[in-house]
Parts: sequence; C-alpha cells; structure tokens
Amino acid sequence: KKTFQIYGILFLIILVILGILEVNKKPVIDWRKSFDVHEKAPFGLYIFNKEADVLFNHQLTRIQQSPYSYYSKNEASTAHNILVIDKRLDPSSVDKLLEQAQKGSDVFIIGQTFDDYLQDTLRISSNIVYNQKSTLYFTDKRLQKDSLEVDKLPTDIGITLLHKEHRILGKSSDEIPSPYAIFIKVNFGKGHFYLHTEPLILTNYYLLQPSGQAYVQDVFSYLPKRQTLWFMETVNESESSSLMRFILSNAALRNAWWLFLGCLVLFAFFNAKRKQRVVPVVEPLENKSVEFVKSIGNLYLQEGSLSEMMAKKARYFLHRVRTDFLLDTHELDQSFAHKLHLKTGKDLTKINEALALIKKAQQPTANVTKEELMTMNDLLDDILNQ
Repeated sequence: KKTFQIYGILFLIILVILGILEVNKKPVIDWRKSFDVHEKAPFGLYIFNKEADVLFNHQLTRIQQSPYSYYSKNEASTAHNILVIDKRLDPSSVDKLLEQAQKGSDVFIIGQTFDDYLQDTLRISSNIVYNQKSTLYFTDKRLQKDSLEVDKLPTDIGITLLHKEHRILGKSSDEIPSPYAIFIKVNFGKGHFYLHTEPLILTNYYLLQPSGQAYVQDVFSYLPKRQTLWFMETVNESESSSLMRFILSNAALRNAWWLFLGCLVLFAFFNAKRKQRVVPVVEPLENKSVEFVKSIGNLYLQEGSLSEMMAKKARYFLHRVRTDFLLDTHELDQSFAHKLHLKTGKDLTKINEALALIKKAQQPTANVTKEELMTMNDLLDDILNQ
C-alpha cells in the first residue's frame, strides 16, 4: 500500500510539472508548407477550403481520388473546370487531364513543381530563382492594382520557353531586372491549361490579407462559371482512422500517451518481484550444555565434593590429551611430561605442577582444598588452550 502511494505521488508531481510547462509554453508557429485543408497553420489551406464553395459559385465538387481513378470510373459528359493544388500527378493522371482538356475542359494547376511529362507535352520548362520576397502582379492592366507581395518563403518558380500558344497572365517582380512568368495560359485542344507557380497565395497567411483575397479572386476569374472538380490530396486508404491515430497526431495527447506508457513500464518493473507471505522466524534450539555443566558444578560446590570435582577435571584433561595429542596417559612420568611439553609448547614447570595435582586427584582419600582445585583448573585450561 505504501509503495502504491509513493508511485501515485510521483505520478501527480510529474503531471503538475508537465501542466506548468504546457501552460507556460510559448506557441511555436509552424511555417511548413503543408497545403493541408485541415491545417490552421500559416501555410495550410483551412480558410481556402471553407471559402472555396463561395469562390466557385457553389459549383465545386471535392474529389478524394486521383484524376486517373476518377475518370476511369466516371466519364464527363460536358466540359468543366479541374483544380489541382500542389499535388504530384502520375503519368496516367496527366493523360486523363490532357484528355479532358482536349475535350474542352479547363485545367487549373497551382503547384511548386510540375510533372516532367506535363511540361514536355505543353512545351514549357520551369526554373528556380532564389529570392527572399517577390511581388506577384497580372499582365492585364485592369488587374494590375491587385498585386500581392509574397514575403514569407516564396516558391520562386519561373516558367520559361514560352511559345505562341502560351499567354502570360502573371509575372513576379523582384530584385532581378527581368521578371519571369509565374502564371500562364496554354491552349490545348478545345480547352486550356492554367499554370500558377505560387501555391502560397491560397494559404491561410495570405488569404487573411486584403490584397491576398483580391489576388486569389482575380486568379480564378479566368475560369468560366461552371462545375469545378477539385482533386484534393488522395487519402491513404491504408491509414488508420482509429483513436490512437488521433492521439498520436496531437502533440499534447501524444506526450501524455508516452508518459502513461513510461509510468506503466516503471510500475511493472518495480513490481516484478514475486510477492509471498512473510516467513516466520524460527528460533534455533538453545544449547543447554553450558547451563547443565554450571548446574552440576554448583551441585558439587554445595555438597562440598571438591575431590570428586578435581578427579573429574583430571579425567577430562587426560581424555583431551589422548584424543587431541595422541599421547598415552597410563604413566604420568617425566617422559610423558616431556612429550606433552613438546606437543603443547607450554612451560615444563607448569606441566609438572599440573601432573602432580592430577596424581593427587586420582587418590580417592586425598584431602583436596579449594585453592588446589582452582589452581589445577587454571593450569589444565592453560595447557589445553593453544
């Protein structure tokens, strides 16, 4: 229970710290060119997607397929407008767009790059000119007042190699003396291709500016008022639309999810040990031998049997000599004393004194004093202790 409380407190502390950091975090502006209709960042198409129906007179249809997939299943009976915004087109889709333009449809492509196959077919080429800002304006004198200054990460793609069927509708003026075309019209069959090299004009950042709104209205004014098919970025069918995808797509929810998983791993790690009942402490059996000896000794002292105590001490000593030093104790003479001296390393005088007391203890009628008992006990213990 205490461990769970500690984990809970640590988890709350971490949440509070993350909450404080989240509240005090300065918003970071995302300047990436996403061109996503759901993105509210400066270079998203959220505002354009909301206002597109009004801009195209409520005749706009959003297509979540590639041009090839759509026209392979749906044959257009009448001419119409086609809109493509910064989308990579495969050769099959380009063929379908060329086919529709041949029949009288107008294809409007706004992108940072154009497909090589499309450029070769329309006999155009594009090149990059690096500038920090540029001003977009129309060649039509009636529209030149609606120019737009692109001061944030301009694309700076210029169209060159123009032929007589190419009509320049817009240019870009910058630090380079000779401006280049950024908006052209190409006649193709019964229809037309409109190519614009700056998709930033449709983003949230520039549509919030009055000059940006006027410029975009003028750009699409070249299209006739009829049904318009907008081929949006194709949704990846293999992409999951589950709750986890929503959580991982949001920065705050994603951080909270990883924090939760990290705490879960830590909890599992610190609780991985196998829990078991407390093993009771079993006290070992006490050795009562010493207490028994003390009791016997007190008994002999109370009875006054000093001679018996002295005799038992002598027998115990001789038993130890036979087992520890392997000496014969039948004859306690000088030869035995010398051998015991060599085995124990004790002073020979002490050994002879101890042997004299042992011999006295072996006599049943010997008169033993308390002092002799204590002296013999000290001597024998000294000899045995090496």
